[in-house]
Amino acid sequence: RVPQLNLSGYLGQLDNLNNLRHLDLSSNYIGGEIPYGLPPNVTHMDLSNNKFTGDLPKSFGSLTNLTELFLENNNFTGSVIYLAELPLNYLYVYEDRNLEGNHFSGRIPRQFQSIPNLWFWGNRFDTAAMYPPWNFPLDNVPHEQNISSPPSSQQSAMVDYPSSEASETKKKKLSPLRISYVIVGVALVAVCVAVVFAIHIKRSNAKRLRSLDSSNSTLHSHPISPSIDLSTAAQTASPPFLEISSPFNLVPRRNPPVLLTNTEKTSRRKSFAGENKFAMNSKVYTVAELQLATNSFSEENHLGEGSLGPVYKAEFPNGQFFAVKVINMVSLSFDEEEKFMDVIQMASQLRHPNIVRLIGYCVEHGQHLVVYEYVRNLSLDDALHSEVFKPLSWGLRLRIALGIAQALDYLHSTFSPPASHSNIKAANILLDDELMPHVCDCGLSILRPLTSNSVKTKASEIAIRNTGYIAPEHGQPGSDNTKSDVYAFGVLLLELLTARRPCDSSRPRDEQSLVEWASIRLHDNESLQQMVDPGIRRTFPPRFLSGYADIVSLCIQPEKEFRPPMSEIVESLTRLSQKMGMTKSNASIDGAEVEPLFDRSFRSTQTCFGSSPAASLSIDGT
Repeated sequence: RVPQLNLSGYLGQLDNLNNLRHLDLSSNYIGGEIPYGLPPNVTHMDLSNNKFTGDLPKSFGSLTNLTELFLENNNFTGSVIYLAELPLNYLYVYEDRNLEGNHFSGRIPRQFQSIPNLWFWGNRFDTAAMYPPWNFPLDNVPHEQNISSPPSSQQSAMVDYPSSEASETKKKKLSPLRISYVIVGVALVAVCVAVVFAIHIKRSNAKRLRSLDSSNSTLHSHPISPSIDLSTAAQTASPPFLEISSPFNLVPRRNPPVLLTNTEKTSRRKSFAGENKFAMNSKVYTVAELQLATNSFSEENHLGEGSLGPVYKAEFPNGQFFAVKVINMVSLSFDEEEKFMDVIQMASQLRHPNIVRLIGYCVEHGQHLVVYEYVRNLSLDDALHSEVFKPLSWGLRLRIALGIAQALDYLHSTFSPPASHSNIKAANILLDDELMPHVCDCGLSILRPLTSNSVKTKASEIAIRNTGYIAPEHGQPGSDNTKSDVYAFGVLLLELLTARRPCDSSRPRDEQSLVEWASIRLHDNESLQQMVDPGIRRTFPPRFLSGYADIVSLCIQPEKEFRPPMSEIVESLTRLSQKMGMTKSNASIDGAEVEPLFDRSFRSTQTCFGSSPAASLSIDGT
């Protein structure tokens, strides 16, 4: 509780305060919009008599324990619909007639009739609408009924300052039938509350156990700015991301690293945890944690640069390594912040052995960072096109192709709702110590239009069309992105076969496009053999090439309707692998080539966890 302390500034995210029950910031000078991340278990919230602005976030609807809410004498706008289902006993959203105040609008939710202590005078609610016949004032409390100071939380504003209609209604007696309805209703509500409470306790216990299990593998927050002088009492009593310091300003506890963005700009930027359309299966990090793990985002930890921003190697005290992607965002609108969190939430659900797993994220001080599992070796682009590596054997190439196909089939068919990658290319395929493929960049490229460098964005849009992976229908309205994935996978199969880049301007004009050059050669046995990477041309029987060429030919069909689904491609590649004698115990017919070739750290001049220009992880049918 910090009322009447002349505090100013803006609220940070509050969704990590699981044990906070009573939040009182009343009668200060705190401004800006209410953050999306709110204390999940709060029961009493008093934000009255401040300078808050904007709409109420959707996250209010998830505060199922909130019974007392005081928002009066601020500058809120928009609807109060997100408060409709809350178990409120007190709701004050009125405006003092002597002050500028709230301007809530829209219909008054029907559920408000059950709130015993309700005060909403001085707003812009729609009173012209024909409300159902229930005991609710059609007009906001009349002007002459207004009060010069807020009613106390122990009193009912509607009782102490009733409208004429409310006063007349109070005098009416309930009939026996109505009394029976009330008794039945109360009983049903009591049962529902008991069930919800039991479920909540069970989930809280499970969540607490998960937190204990993960406590040994996570890093606690560390302040990164010694300039903030904190007392011991303040550190223990304050939220983990806010600090009250002289001269009573509400200021961030930690400053963002200098390399990310200008602090002054980001201090006013909206950042929040997002609406839970999907259960969040990822850890929430702080900037301080990630700065410590990446050695202050040092050059030595720099892994690569993508269109969304740089990527760094992070080492935590328990010895775990992760890859941290810094997304250089512009100042985001409410809807754009929701879009960001939707992408993170969806990506956090992906669970497949051939997909790089999203471990966590950080949304703090206007910064947006994503944490991925760390794949140590190198990208497929490096393995195929860098002269410092020996050629991959044909058996390994086929195994890699099958792993990628299985990952895409998972996205298209198994994951719910079905999704597409939309940016399949060799630089987005990482190879681990066992040379197993891991598809990365699932989900973040869709955020490219929200990044801070619009010039770079436009340039990357042009660049992506010149990579050779883009299907002919790219950009057309109503295009099926899963079919575009199939086309890009076909190009990748050609790249594995030939070790040529999909688009190579250094070659003669008629050979610059790999698809155009290869299409007329796929069904001629002699030409097909000449297409094979010279480094492995004589290392396997040519009879296996025709089946492979048939798969490629179907994938790169100009008309998307003729491309097969990934499930059929997986079956075809599996049969081809079985014909070559590939099994789980003997994954490569040339296993000896695995040796010293890849025994080096994952360091690439290519994307290397960096997001590429194409939009990714689009939802089919939405």
